[in-house]
This record gives sequence, structure tokens and C-alpha cells, in this order.
Amino acid sequence: MRIAVLSGKGGTGKTLVSVNLAAASKESTYIDCDVEEPNGHLFFKPEGVREEEISVKIPKVDEELCNGCRKCVDFCNFNALAYIKNKLIVFDDVCHSCGGCILVCPEKALTEKAKVIGKVQKGISDEVTVWTGILNTGEATGIPIIKKLLTEKNLEANKQTFIDCPPGSACIVMKSIKDADYCVLVAEPTLFGVHNLNMVYDLVKLFNKPFGVVLNKCLDEENPAEKFCFENNIKILGRIPFDNELGTLNSNAEIAVNKNEKYRELFSSLLKTVAKEVQCNETTTNP
Repeated sequence: MRIAVLSGKGGTGKTLVSVNLAAASKESTYIDCDVEEPNGHLFFKPEGVREEEISVKIPKVDEELCNGCRKCVDFCNFNALAYIKNKLIVFDDVCHSCGGCILVCPEKALTEKAKVIGKVQKGISDEVTVWTGILNTGEATGIPIIKKLLTEKNLEANKQTFIDCPPGSACIVMKSIKDADYCVLVAEPTLFGVHNLNMVYDLVKLFNKPFGVVLNKCLDEENPAEKFCFENNIKILGRIPFDNELGTLNSNAEIAVNKNEKYRELFSSLLKTVAKEVQCNETTTNP
């Protein structure tokens, strides 16, 4: 069971939900795909961390062979190449590593070189396997790191997997939910929260993913996000109250289910609801 947890912006409670679901599940895999600002490892504090650098291939120019034909420049849809003052320039930051420029170069003046863009880490925290992706500062995209995190060998078949997605609905989020069995959308009880919920709601519908919503920071007063769910016939999986103690635990990078029985019951109940939804969807899809 692969559960992706996402939200329309940072700070909504995405990591709170994914970390505590993984901890409540006990023997599980937690994958932090928020590669620009990963913070799940701060909660789990994994031990025995192993690290692997992630690199991409970018073109390297042999100036002696290049005759300035500009075929590579014309080919590149991302404008990663330019021929200026009798010199071929490669803009690493916008290169998508497709390798097409190397194929079209008639003089074989282009080859590939590796460029390190970040790393992935693996550690163990009790019964939870913790994977973390870290994008180097200034790099344009973390998709190659997310692709590495979500390789089949990392997704252990006998464990529940919780994918802590990047915020928003950009390409890195699409990559994070691509192979998920179910998506949990986390929403805040504000009009701004509704706007952000609508973003990820449109995304999961586009990918035809089964999903439900967790309403975070709930108060006794009117909840616009809840109203949005009712109006669009969206399943509400659970409600997390606005709670000072929970907020303090979260801000101190403490896993709530390990600190307080009421939070263990809250997230264990949420986990059972999510598991039931996944099973119902599998039954509907494969009768």
C-alpha cells in the first residue's frame, strides 16, 4: 500500500500526517520527497544512515571539434545551448539531460559529463525505514532524486509506504504521486486553505487517483475546507483539532503518536480509515 500525502502549500500539516501515519503503522517505509526542504528525518532521527549522490548527465563541449553549425542549438527546446562569439555555451541549470544534442551533433563535439544535483539517504528509526531526498541549493529540479527514491527496490512489498510529497502541484508532485495507490490531501480551515486544497484536488483527479481529505487545525467555528469537501462530494478521512500540545510536539520535531495515547488513537484511527479506503478501491477496480 503506497499512500501519498500532499497539500497545496507548505505548513498545512503534510509532514505531521505522513510521519505519524508511518509511526502508527510501525513496520513501514517513510519517503520524504520534499527534496527542497526535507524535514521528516528530524522527527524520525534515523540511525545507520547511508548516503548516495545523485547526478544527471549534461553535455560537455570539445571546442576543437565544434564548427559552429548550431544544430544542437536549434534542436534544444529548453534553450540550454547557445552559440555566442564563436563559442558553444551550455546552460547547465536549464538542461533536461535528454541527450538529444549529442545525437544531432555531426562533428561529435558533444559528450556527456556527470553533474551532482543532490543525494538520497536511508536510515532506520525503530521499525520505520526512512528515505530522504536532498536537492542541492540552486538546482532547478529534484525529479531525478524523486525518481531514485521511488524505485521499486525502495518500496518494500510487505510494508506500508508513506510518501511525503512536496507542497503544491508542480512536476515534482506529479512524479511523487505517479505510482501511489491512494492520496491523502491535507487542508487548513481557511479560504486560503480551500484555494490550496483545490489545486491538489484538480491534480489527483487529473491522475485519476483515489483520494480523501484530512482536515487539519480544526476549530468549532465554520470550516471552509469542510464545506468545499461537502460541495464536491469528497471523502473526509479525519479531522485533526487545533491543539496547542500537538503544535508544540510538532514544532519540536517529536512524533505525536509516540508521546501521547490520544494522538496514537487519532492517527491509528486515521490509518485504519485510509487502509479501508484503499481496500475498497482495489475491490472496485479489480472485482
